[in-house]
Amino acid sequence: MTKSTTACFEPSLDYIVTKIPKWDLAKFQHVERNVGSAMKSVGEVMAIGRTFEESLQKAIRQVDPNFAGFDAYWKPEDLHTALTDNNDRRLFAIAHSMLNLNYTVDRLHELTKIDKWFLYKLENIVEVYKQIQTTPFEKWDEAIVRTAKRTGFSDLHIAQLSGRTEDEVRALRKSLGVTPFVKRIDTLAAEFPAYTNYLYTTYNASTHDIEFDEHGTMVLGSGVYRIGSSVEFDWCAVTASRAIRNLGKKTIMINYNPETVSTDFDEADRLYFEELGWERVMDIYELEAAQGVVVSVGGQLPQNIALRLKKSGVNVLGTDPEQIDNAEDRHKFSSILDSVGVDQPAWTEATSLESAKEFANKVG
Repeated sequence: MTKSTTACFEPSLDYIVTKIPKWDLAKFQHVERNVGSAMKSVGEVMAIGRTFEESLQKAIRQVDPNFAGFDAYWKPEDLHTALTDNNDRRLFAIAHSMLNLNYTVDRLHELTKIDKWFLYKLENIVEVYKQIQTTPFEKWDEAIVRTAKRTGFSDLHIAQLSGRTEDEVRALRKSLGVTPFVKRIDTLAAEFPAYTNYLYTTYNASTHDIEFDEHGTMVLGSGVYRIGSSVEFDWCAVTASRAIRNLGKKTIMINYNPETVSTDFDEADRLYFEELGWERVMDIYELEAAQGVVVSVGGQLPQNIALRLKKSGVNVLGTDPEQIDNAEDRHKFSSILDSVGVDQPAWTEATSLESAKEFANKVG
């Protein structure tokens, strides 16, 4: 990374990395959800921040876009077993016990045997969580917004806790001058110059490590590997990035999967080891004053935000996001087929066993 120091040089770090495995156990019925030494994960994510709280909350969102951060996404009936037996959802059981049942660090340590250092850090998140919940939105000032962002809360999570929209939170945050800083991964804590464009964003900083003078083209990667989608999307992202470079343009890759080629820091001119949600993509797009964004080579995660990016004024390259939405939305796609006279099988969107059976009986 430094191109100057030897391999035996002792590293000095100014950032924290959190890795979380991706367990796709919910896809199978009756599966044993306890986690032990057997290999059960199908992938992993890696988040970089400057505090454990910031890094952990980023990693939770990266594992699944349905999670906004550390929250009680699982409220087990048998909480004692959920806490004592390690399983793929235990982190959310801990959130439930801290947020809703006021479990202390000592009690949780007794049950989980998790080192108290980590539990105190989770308690820090819980304190800010409750502060967000109890402070009326009209009374939000720079101090509370900055505290929330430094603890790793996303705009969406803040919006959910304060009964507002993500756009409202973003507008308030930017009006108060609370924006992320871009730091370079540096194993020497700036004792020697590092030459890689291996970047992350953080609110626990006061300066940027780079100049935003390249105005590159952004390529959104595929994020975490899942059953049914993995290395093919990485190939697409890398190939797109190389093609853009061959045209003589600067490239900006955003991805957070440490197992991929797209997160090799020499594949793009700038690699952001970052989330692929709308908030973070917008932050980087605005900071870099990027020429455009390629959303169609990363699979489902970038597709999910394509239309919103376009509506936010982003120059989305390739297929128009409205056409992506027409193909992604089954109802819209079905009505397009009807309008041009293309036959299609009968289909329905069933939300209960009864309606599914009724449809099955109708079509035979």
